Amino acid sequence: MKKRQVVVKKISSNRTSRQSMIGTVRYGACQRNHAANIGGYAVDGCREFMASGEEGTLAATTCAACGCHRSFHRREVDDQALSEGSATSSV
Repeated sequence: MKKRQVVVKKISSNRTSRQSMIGTVRYGACQRNHAANIGGYAVDGCREFMASGEEGTLAATTCAACGCHRSFHRREVDDQALSEGSATSSV
């Protein structure tokens, strides 16, 4: 199961038009170094973040596969620019 998070940012400029950025955030492979305390480098091989709990709970930030916090996983963002007048109500 893939968990996706939608982030909406408003970008204002000196121009009269405004744009909204809609980004889909996906967390990929785990980058946690499990051998850092002995001076080595070893990752656990977790390929994708899977939330342990429902969205909005503390368990949603813990990976069900490896037990690491979401911040250890590679963050991948896909941005799309939309003008202010576009239909963004479906977001």
